[in-house]
Amino acid sequence: MSSDSTAVPRPHPVDPRPVRRMVPRSRDEPHRVATPLELFFDLCFVVAVGQAGRELAHDLAGGHWGDGLTGYLFAFFVIWWAWMNFTWFASAYDCDDVPYRLTTLVQIAGVLILAAGVPRLFADQDLVLVVIGYVVMRLAMVTQWLRAAAAEEGLARVVALRYAVGITLCQIGWVAVLLLPHDVRSVLIPIGILAELAVPVVAELRLRTPWHPHHIAERYGLFTLIVLGETVAAATVAVQSAADEQEGLARLLPAAVGGLLICFSAWWIYYARPVHQHLRSSRQAFLWGYGHYLVFGAAAAIGAGLEVAVASAVHKAHVSETAATAAVTVPTALYLFAVWALHARHAKTGALQLSLLPVASVAVLACTAAGGSGVLAAGLVTAAAVAAGVALHARER
Repeated sequence: MSSDSTAVPRPHPVDPRPVRRMVPRSRDEPHRVATPLELFFDLCFVVAVGQAGRELAHDLAGGHWGDGLTGYLFAFFVIWWAWMNFTWFASAYDCDDVPYRLTTLVQIAGVLILAAGVPRLFADQDLVLVVIGYVVMRLAMVTQWLRAAAAEEGLARVVALRYAVGITLCQIGWVAVLLLPHDVRSVLIPIGILAELAVPVVAELRLRTPWHPHHIAERYGLFTLIVLGETVAAATVAVQSAADEQEGLARLLPAAVGGLLICFSAWWIYYARPVHQHLRSSRQAFLWGYGHYLVFGAAAAIGAGLEVAVASAVHKAHVSETAATAAVTVPTALYLFAVWALHARHAKTGALQLSLLPVASVAVLACTAAGGSGVLAAGLVTAAAVAAGVALHARER
């Protein structure tokens, strides 16, 4: 295992100049919070998340589970990976000058291109727009690393150059994938994903970039919040569309109430304890950051599942009630377990607190057997888990 040293931070004074040296930010910088540009970045990325969720819901409701899940996992990976790399870079090197802002806006343009290509990816396995948008985002990231390299020296400069070279080689590979037959792509895409995941590991083999624990925790928390908001919006639109075509709401109420309880509980559970104190080392932070692929992906998939459940309730889904319920309970259970594994368990004491979320995730899965009422049952289970957690914490205090 590599050492856990970090690049030596330099002072980061307020600089009015439009172009500045991209020196590393301090890990101990007080009052470090997300910037308006970062929040705008997140909101634009959620456009792509929403597209992926809607296409997943369409495929699941149509019974095309294999194609839907394959397309969703790939689309969500490229969205999440581009977002995560920008987030960690910004935590280390955000200088907020004109070139930095313009490059970030180019990345936003890239994710909008990617979002436009998501329907084609699901419908025809057409990767062109998705790959073009992804390459635009990642090559913009290369220019940021080259700027950082120009301001660094020694091992820190080597780290920045490794990032730039590694990301560039991966993008060449993705463009090459577009030129190959479809049957070959299915073999090369997993290799490309592994290559992307390996770039930070290789780049930071001997020296870590100086990310800010509180800033990173806030950025991940805000993106989780926005994804959950997209989930609520998707479920609301689905209920509204179904209600417009039906005389009564009786069949929709169980799914609607259960879905709201799940979303509210998902928010409560994620924010129950601050996590930045757990991010003490780069190894912990890397595992935590990578693991959020499950948290983000599951949170967005809950919205897609709720759309399927609503369609099933009004007999417009080509799947059984049990399968429609599973579209909600499976990502909900995955979300509960992932949040517990990544940071909730670190603030728990005693067997009851430690086992609460794992037991709740199993109970949510068991609700699948309830068929049409399973979503409501899963919502009640998650709400009960929140209530039990609050009670146990109060008793401990």
